[in-house]
Amino acid sequence: MMNKKLSILIILYEENFDVIQRCLAQINEFKIIIIDNANDKSLKNKITKNFKIYKYFLNKKNIGFSKAANQGILECDTEYLFILGADCLITNNDVEQLMLAKEKYKDCFLTSPTFYDAKGNYDYNGGPLYEDGLKNEILKNSGDVCVNTILTTAVLFKISDIKDIGLFDEEFFLYFLDYDLCRRIKKVNKSVIQVYKAKATHTHGQLKIKGKLKKIFFRNYFFDYEELYYLYKNDLHEKKYKNIKKKIPKFFFKLMINFLIFRFDKFTYYLSKLLAYYKFKRFIK
Repeated sequence: MMNKKLSILIILYEENFDVIQRCLAQINEFKIIIIDNANDKSLKNKITKNFKIYKYFLNKKNIGFSKAANQGILECDTEYLFILGADCLITNNDVEQLMLAKEKYKDCFLTSPTFYDAKGNYDYNGGPLYEDGLKNEILKNSGDVCVNTILTTAVLFKISDIKDIGLFDEEFFLYFLDYDLCRRIKKVNKSVIQVYKAKATHTHGQLKIKGKLKKIFFRNYFFDYEELYYLYKNDLHEKKYKNIKKKIPKFFFKLMINFLIFRFDKFTYYLSKLLAYYKFKRFIK
């Protein structure tokens, strides 16, 4: 049976129980592995009281998506793993459609569902690589389609395949890891397929972090650093790095001004950008 061959990995960070409950209620036929990067014991008690969870890990600090994904991969004891965001709703049948497609296509490395919004309209998933443009142009597929990249919100692959290419690059905390993974898949001449019959409802762009300043810092620090790292890894960073370097004096000035006038949201914004730049500068040295 297919449910014996697959586990589902859900990585949490400050999600609400109601969100997780809706997700878990629809995928009750598979082994569930949960990794919580917020170390929320109260949330764990609620979840395990209401759902059968195969393995549940509480990380003492937020280690990011890539490290948590690798942790889940190494803990998986089934042939397949499906990584699923808690804010992504998918049924048992749709997960099975992903497995069927993975087994159907000879050179397929991973499969991902076709996303819809809450109103039932097509939503963004498969698309071009970051450097190729056409961002957020929604693919309205009427069948299975090979794409250059997908969102790691919902991806199914074989454990042996992901181990063969070296797991997720742990330098990526949250952003750009989908582009990186799909680029590496392309290098080994394997395909990424958005499956038409596998449907999911996904909420995009909702950074699940409590606290306004923390959210501003997290979004800008990790995005800016990981954008530069992704471009550097693919020898595409020079132009972007030079443009940011020119802006550093201006960032410093705005940082100080906003601190003096107690605009801590703007202060945090410029602080995050400066720290991301200097982290990357140290990295390339």
